[in-house]
Amino acid sequence: MKVIVVGAGIVGTACAEALTREGIEVVVVDRLPVGAGTTSRGEGNILLSDKAPGAEMALAQLSRRTWLEVGDLVGRESIELEEKGGVVVATTHQGLGSLISFADRQRAAGVMALEVEDPLVLEPHLSPSLPGAMHYPEDMQVQPVLAASRMLVLAQQRGAQFRCGLEVAGALTDTNGAVSGIRTTSGEVIEADAVVNAAGTWGGVVGERLGGPIPVLPRRGFVLVTEPLPPMVRHKVYTADYVENVESSGEGLETSCVVEGTHGGTVLIGASRERVGFDTSLRVDVVETLARQAIAIFPFLADVNLLRVYRGFRPYCPDHLPVIGPDPRAPGVLHACGHEGAGIGLATGTGRLITDYLTGARKSEPGAEFAALLPDRFVGAESASESASESVAEQVPAL
Repeated sequence: MKVIVVGAGIVGTACAEALTREGIEVVVVDRLPVGAGTTSRGEGNILLSDKAPGAEMALAQLSRRTWLEVGDLVGRESIELEEKGGVVVATTHQGLGSLISFADRQRAAGVMALEVEDPLVLEPHLSPSLPGAMHYPEDMQVQPVLAASRMLVLAQQRGAQFRCGLEVAGALTDTNGAVSGIRTTSGEVIEADAVVNAAGTWGGVVGERLGGPIPVLPRRGFVLVTEPLPPMVRHKVYTADYVENVESSGEGLETSCVVEGTHGGTVLIGASRERVGFDTSLRVDVVETLARQAIAIFPFLADVNLLRVYRGFRPYCPDHLPVIGPDPRAPGVLHACGHEGAGIGLATGTGRLITDYLTGARKSEPGAEFAALLPDRFVGAESASESASESVAEQVPAL
């Protein structure tokens, strides 16, 4: 079997790694170098703490296990894979009650969630006014570009090819109407038995060109990076309203506080979300809001210099679930996109699911564990992808 993976970001390279692990021939194509798109704008979160019970949580649990497998294959230090744990803090007593109720539901689904009466025990530099927190020991962190690069190299060592500088123009089809490869905008033809759409924020555009439109939209987010510091933040720390913002469908600006340290000593501060198409403008007011929120929970940050700000686009689906599996409208096409801000954490599980669908190890009957993620839910609906008819190359943000 030969499979084309469209996209060399974290999800595409995870698919390539999982597929080649099963001996499948893989060609990865992308307009840009490995990890140069949305992956390079991610924080590296591998979280269970922000998932409600359901298909996405099941995928997060699968992904956590497979991330550890990948870490053992490439070396955990080489991708900065760290089982650092997460701390979700409440800023009000009412918020603490909601956080505890949410954690009770998660525990019923097998997530380790521990109530913390004194958050300073876990994070000594937190504001002492916070009423409480939950500790999620299973949360992890990874360096996204390093991870994508290492997984691609591992796939290449097993025989995969990487074709950089290629853009998908359309699908090849056989006499039965099944997709049998791709045509590129340069006129090249690449034949294959299946094509995986792992194009991230541009998954809706690529899906439409392959005959399987899916409603993937860009959602812009900003991340602040501080100067390097001694270790000050031990865990991934965020406020309880982060989960509500992730699940929101609003088009306007939403912000919630997310703070974490890195191996290099910098502190990453987020998170913002807004639907503004592919607009890459820097909003100073958003930067100021994120900084104020971070200082409210970590007061020491008031005296820390900001090194830089970066922004990117999360591939957002209106129902807040990724699209993973075979498309019934375009036999031979499988989707692996629409993960929004969770793509890094869910990448390896996505690769495993795509591999299982292609090898027949996993069936897509209704009621199966991951059925809610299948593209079937979009059959009959037109793509909501913005500017789907434009050249993907013309939409690349100049970041």
